[in-house]
Amino acid sequence: MTTRREPNPDATGPSLSQLLRLIDPGILDVVAAPRGTDIPVADVVLHDPGEDRDEDRAASGLVLLVVGVEAASPDAEDVLRAADRAGAAAVVMRRGTRGPRAALVAAAESGRTALLTRHPDRDWTEVLGRLRTALAHSAASGSAAVAGLRLGDLSGLANTVADLVGGAITIEDPQSRVLAYSRMDHEPDPMRRLTILGQEVPRWRVAELRESGFFQALWSTDDVVRRPADDRYAERLAIAVRHGSEVLGSLWAAADGRPLAEGAAAALRTAARAAVPHLVHHEAWGRAAARRREEAVQALLEGRPDAEQAARTVGVAPDRPHTVLVAEAHDTRALDAAAAPAADGAAELVVRVLRGRASAVGAASAVSASAVSDDVASEVALLKVLDRVEPLWQAMSGPVHAMVAHDCAHGSEYGASVTAYLHAFGDIGAAAQRLNVHPNTLRYRLRRARELFGVDLTDPTGRLLADIGLRLAPRLE
Repeated sequence: MTTRREPNPDATGPSLSQLLRLIDPGILDVVAAPRGTDIPVADVVLHDPGEDRDEDRAASGLVLLVVGVEAASPDAEDVLRAADRAGAAAVVMRRGTRGPRAALVAAAESGRTALLTRHPDRDWTEVLGRLRTALAHSAASGSAAVAGLRLGDLSGLANTVADLVGGAITIEDPQSRVLAYSRMDHEPDPMRRLTILGQEVPRWRVAELRESGFFQALWSTDDVVRRPADDRYAERLAIAVRHGSEVLGSLWAAADGRPLAEGAAAALRTAARAAVPHLVHHEAWGRAAARRREEAVQALLEGRPDAEQAARTVGVAPDRPHTVLVAEAHDTRALDAAAAPAADGAAELVVRVLRGRASAVGAASAVSASAVSDDVASEVALLKVLDRVEPLWQAMSGPVHAMVAHDCAHGSEYGASVTAYLHAFGDIGAAAQRLNVHPNTLRYRLRRARELFGVDLTDPTGRLLADIGLRLAPRLE
């Protein structure tokens, strides 16, 4: 005789409903929750029923991700009942094409363990990562430092930490690229301005920090590392954000027209712990977005029925012709050799990009690329002009710089709206259709771009600078 283990009434932890609110809709569906979803969750674990037949093993407060059992499987009811006897908070099974059987739903409704199903397009690794990240975030949200922040809201986190340290905050990835930065209440020093406008720490500054041993100190400690003020830049405090042994990024605090708060270092230590689930979520979302983009490109190349939606995903117009250039690169020396025959064609751009990528990964073989230079002569000429303008543009600041920085930090679409307007030669209707928005929405965005940043599209010089800046923006990102 086996006895049912009742859930521990003293169990603490975020509720199942809290976790579900923090992950993307469509990943999990609640099939049955006889005790509701406000039940505490202690942990989320992968569970293989074939590896452990001890039905009395305690699972109080656990969310069990049942690998290898589909909701329509005859074994699903036995697995659910065993989890219920062990006191599990919830069981997640793969939904499959047919969905859960009626008998399984009835068994769930008569028990105490919630039954959820996973969408067939999501794998267990992603579901486990999302739920554990949500669990960590919910636990961290008990701190006043992150109370009320949506998971993944890096801009909100930067602003919150800025208030605590009394300075300006940037959140950076391990390659010193800017993920988010706090609002600017005072005029930033030149380094902060360059970092924000370029969306990364300038390469020469990275080299300087590396040679001075600052990065070695930063990545080898869990504590705050200080860089004193000098005659060029304000004081900096930095701390690494870690998830176990993995470095997710870093938080940087800069004096913002006033000395940093007395407890700035302590606040940064707390913020580094609170930032972990946000950066884990950001990293997971980035991988998922890259995978969706890759699948969309594949759909376009194969001419699938969903090609129009795929085109919107990758940001190309489905009603215009496009040239596909394929290059395979394994050695930067081969890329340099290929640059010469490609220099007069569109392949120049691809070769340049691949040379940079190959340098980063240290690959080794050959490249082949071809293009019809007459078809892309104007694009190549523009590319060469932008090459010359880019260093000068990076060192400047102005309305377009401010607009692009705002879009990067807040996810707004002022730059995309201005680009569509310029490419449509001022035709609001055509530009709005390209953006898939109402013409009035586009008019509002263009008006706000002028009010907020000073981007004046009625002035020919303003239009020219906007076009140059918005063409350079993807490079600087």
